[in-house]
Amino acid sequence: MAVIEADQLTKTFSLRTRPEGRFAALRGMIRPNIRAVEAVRGVSFQVEEGEVVAFLGPNGAGKSTTIKMLTGILAPSGGGARVLGLDPSRERRRLAWSIGSVFGQKSQLWFHLPPSDSFKLLGAIYEIEPKELARRTAALSERFALAELMDAPVRKLSLGQRIRCEIAASLLHKPRVLFLDEPTIGLDVVARKEIRALIAELNKEDGVTVFITSHDMGDIEKICKRAIIIHHGRVVIDESMKALKHRALSKKYLGVRYAGPVDLELPGLSPSKRTERSARYELDTAKHSLAEAVRALASRGELEDITVEDEPLEDVIAAIYASKSEDEAGAFGASRRVRGAGDA
Repeated sequence: MAVIEADQLTKTFSLRTRPEGRFAALRGMIRPNIRAVEAVRGVSFQVEEGEVVAFLGPNGAGKSTTIKMLTGILAPSGGGARVLGLDPSRERRRLAWSIGSVFGQKSQLWFHLPPSDSFKLLGAIYEIEPKELARRTAALSERFALAELMDAPVRKLSLGQRIRCEIAASLLHKPRVLFLDEPTIGLDVVARKEIRALIAELNKEDGVTVFITSHDMGDIEKICKRAIIIHHGRVVIDESMKALKHRALSKKYLGVRYAGPVDLELPGLSPSKRTERSARYELDTAKHSLAEAVRALASRGELEDITVEDEPLEDVIAAIYASKSEDEAGAFGASRRVRGAGDA
């Protein structure tokens, strides 16, 4: 069953810009320039119950705007969305009882109060009975290892500790869907690993549907089964992580180190980096056989080390962004040429 549905979802903002020229400030006050900015342009997808979906895109692609429409914070300019069968913009109050959200750069915890007080306030907002609230708080505190943090002011917690408290707070009312917008931004390696493990556990044990945006490829590879990539407000890729990773198999990175200097040139293949005793090659597996390349290098001299690596997933995604930007630039140029010919 689809718990999140976006159907040609669009969002346009009106941006006020300053006029140019003499008396620009005065003219801007009397008659400002208003420019329409399309942040989201006809986004469509569905998320099934129990899925963990990565929503990816470069800065300014429309990820946060889409999440804000799905949670009811923003009303769409066009198209529609349904979350758990409800229209987020029109039934936001009802929807709030069944979803949770964490924005990595914004807090739902009161900065000068300890998390325990914030939990009580949130419990009152969600009308959770005191005994039930105490039980849920204790369970979440144990699961997220918050016992030593609950009575310290939020302002004195580290970023990793605060994010753990944020996610726990978003689960107090037992939501069925959890929206996470950059939950691990700014965290160190250890804290990121902890947050990923907690998210995976929530999905596996409680069946919570997770919709997550992140620029950290570790988040995506470790916990997500599907990726939706958005670029310039449009969905450009919607496929399983397995299929996305398969794109990385078209390129291999082959590294070798020898006991002494050797000839590192291969027929039709030159090293991208080299010293007298070592080299690194980028192989397009559609043009070069990996097995043949390894055999050829092994025959050149006494090998001390050899490594074969897939193309990093972040490079694959960056290439997708770049190709879509080039496609759009080409389409824009073609449309200008057509208009110019028509005008002539």
